[in-house]
Amino acid sequence: MNLDSRWLGLSLPNPIVAGASPLSASVDRCRRLEDEGIAALVMHSLFMEQIAREEAALAALDAHRHAHPEASSYLAEPIDFALGPDEYLEQVRKLKTALSVPVIGSLNGTATGQWTHHAKLIEDAGADGLELNMYYLPLGGEPPAEVEQRHLEVLEAVRSELSIPVAVKLNFFFTSPVYMAKRLASTGASGLVFFNRLFHPHLDVTELEVRPDLELRRRSSLSLRLLWVAAAFGNVDADLAVSGGVVDSEDVLRCLMAGANCVQMTSALLSKGPGHVRDTLFQLRQWMEENEYESVEQMRGSLSVARSPDPEAYERANYMRTLNTWEPGGAWYTG
Repeated sequence: MNLDSRWLGLSLPNPIVAGASPLSASVDRCRRLEDEGIAALVMHSLFMEQIAREEAALAALDAHRHAHPEASSYLAEPIDFALGPDEYLEQVRKLKTALSVPVIGSLNGTATGQWTHHAKLIEDAGADGLELNMYYLPLGGEPPAEVEQRHLEVLEAVRSELSIPVAVKLNFFFTSPVYMAKRLASTGASGLVFFNRLFHPHLDVTELEVRPDLELRRRSSLSLRLLWVAAAFGNVDADLAVSGGVVDSEDVLRCLMAGANCVQMTSALLSKGPGHVRDTLFQLRQWMEENEYESVEQMRGSLSVARSPDPEAYERANYMRTLNTWEPGGAWYTG
């Protein structure tokens, strides 16, 4: 049974990758994930805002260093992130020393600038690849072409710093996600992750404030990702990954058959623990044996749009079938 997979040109022993999460802040937790069979690890994001704040604080400190020995106490607010830029680089080094699986760094930014130079520092710290996460919503009403160009410019700036491969974590608000995926691949993305999670705010009508709101993902998140990976397979010259809603071995199979090279499992690991990797791999092997699949590569893309006998009807036929066969339940309806 051959579970060999690839991501960003890296050879993986299986298709299950630990997605970006707080788990990467602990070397011991990451060792446990590796022991249970995780194929690679994506670190949580380092934000451009963190880098900019630290650079601004250092510049202010340098400008006022002759003013008064206690000047540093009021020059910058404390940075309320789990790891600052320097600590992040140190964590990359620790993980690379402790683990044998690939370690993928993560940068999160939305505009070009000096912060992109940090990509090279992450590479120098030992990262095997970089995931570029552009969490950006065009709430100001920018034209679609400007939003797309912004993403391409950030990718180009980061890519120019590196020799290691770069993955881009997409969001699903592009008018034509496959077209955008092609443009990102031609600009230098070795991999594409479908999709970034959008953290919707909670509008508190009692306190009249906007507050952050986070729930671990559920399987219902997966369907949209499967659709666009199935559309991208065979059409985009980059490795493909699914992130969001991958709960168990059946979800892994769906992603692979849609066309993914690997899956990023995050919420399931946070809620079920490292042992869930071992259980999922066992069930994956069992299903493949029972259904006479010899390798992951054999099944990859088997249910993609490219392999469909009628690609144009891939989703529309399913849409019509769903609307015409569904019936509501409940005693009031059946009675």
